[in-house]
Amino acid sequence: MPLMVIGAGFGRTGTLSLKAALEQLGLGPCHHMVELFKHPEQIPVWDEATDGAAVDWEGLLANYLSIVDWPGCHFWRDLTQRYPAAKVILTVRDAKGWYRSASDTIFRVMREKPGDDPTAQAQWRLIRKMILQQTFGGSTADEALATGVLEMHNEEVRRTIPTERLLVYEVKQGWEPLCAFLGVAVPEVPFPRTNTTEEFVARL
Repeated sequence: MPLMVIGAGFGRTGTLSLKAALEQLGLGPCHHMVELFKHPEQIPVWDEATDGAAVDWEGLLANYLSIVDWPGCHFWRDLTQRYPAAKVILTVRDAKGWYRSASDTIFRVMREKPGDDPTAQAQWRLIRKMILQQTFGGSTADEALATGVLEMHNEEVRRTIPTERLLVYEVKQGWEPLCAFLGVAVPEVPFPRTNTTEEFVARL
């Protein structure tokens, strides 16, 4: 079945909470960076894609109904063109808060080379190439430059995707705007809140 939802927001904008929410709404499995630890065979495909190789999206994402976070958001243009019926969710948050969170989590991971685990090493190399080099131009040390990249990305998504197809969304808004956009009933359970900075660091 083709993708039904494409997340265009950068990591640390509530993407893991959105993944959990989409799966509760029946729009899963949802792809997220954490899937690369579960399915390391995907890493070479994403790595080749960052080098410009053609991607068999149907083969790569055959088991998923939705995708959020990196590496998917890096290919938001390709994915939204390949799946024109899919709805697009741009997760956003305050730029300064995003930078603090990313600095303590994703950017920290990029600075610290992993141990001997081959999967972790392969994912680390992919993250550095895709996020550090291709997204942020080789450095995330300057807050103004990094948040500028975030804001330019968000604006490009807003400018490119038709408004009827796009939800600009903060996960703190909870179920209502998300469910209204997707045309599904609001669950009678709390909205998932996961992957705080503390939880991310604890996993490291």
